Amino acid sequence: MSVIKGKSQNTVTQYYYDLRIFLRYIIMTEKNLHEDEFNNIDILNFDFEKIKKITLDDLYAFMAYINNEHSSNDSFRARKVASLRSFFNYLYIKEKSISENPAQNLDTPKLKARLPKYLSLEQSIDLLKVIDGEYKQRDLAMFALFLTCGLRLSELVSIDIKNVDFKKKTLKVIGKGNKERIVFINDLCVDTIKKYLEVRPNDGLVGNDREALFISSKSTRITGRSVERIAKKYFDLAGIDSDVYTPHKLRHTAATIMYRDGNVDVRTLQKILGHESLSTTQIYTHVSDEFMENAAKKNPLAQVKLDD
Repeated sequence: MSVIKGKSQNTVTQYYYDLRIFLRYIIMTEKNLHEDEFNNIDILNFDFEKIKKITLDDLYAFMAYINNEHSSNDSFRARKVASLRSFFNYLYIKEKSISENPAQNLDTPKLKARLPKYLSLEQSIDLLKVIDGEYKQRDLAMFALFLTCGLRLSELVSIDIKNVDFKKKTLKVIGKGNKERIVFINDLCVDTIKKYLEVRPNDGLVGNDREALFISSKSTRITGRSVERIAKKYFDLAGIDSDVYTPHKLRHTAATIMYRDGNVDVRTLQKILGHESLSTTQIYTHVSDEFMENAAKKNPLAQVKLDD
């Protein structure tokens, strides 16, 4: 997954969790264990011979279990299918340790099209204005990058100081699959990052943490979980529902503001966000009801008066 397919460590970890759930499910059903015992099931000594007996029906039963006991979220279940397909495909084609691939005809749950949630331009400004406290300069720099560059959370925390080029006003970002891309930063980002670097702690940093742009209160590279907690605090201060909005919603926000208020075309937006497929970018270019209402009013036929 990581070496050949170039998947990120986060993706590899998620696939591991998916397969661990699957193996625990196999053990639970075989031993007729109670659901309360599920998370304590040890897979260390799992008998591989059980894998050779897995059928397509078993996989569908597992997906039904996921839907009923864990989550009915389409995306959650779709990733489980992707993990199983990848796993059994590897065993069948690469390792040749199974004679049939039971996941070959496993269907992926149909994903419902959902408009992404995002902050308005006014809410975004309000969010920046409430940032204060001991780590004000750091947090302003982080949220300026979120709201103007549309960075993923993993991309933000992995930024090193050397990745920032103030002269060219660019930022080197390590995206999904460890793919690098260059993002241009505006004056807000340049200003907030420079002010943060003036107060960024340097003492007590060791190893890779010395290179990190954003440092935690523990003198280590800030983690995604820490950023999530920080975001929740500021969302609450700004009167924004922190149960709905997350750092990833700020990525939606940045893309929406660039497209709607900044007139950035979809192809350029695709490069900024680091999407391989244009279809992925198009979920951010949703058209508001206001836009559709204005389009209807501006239709040349709208003013035509017809005789009764």
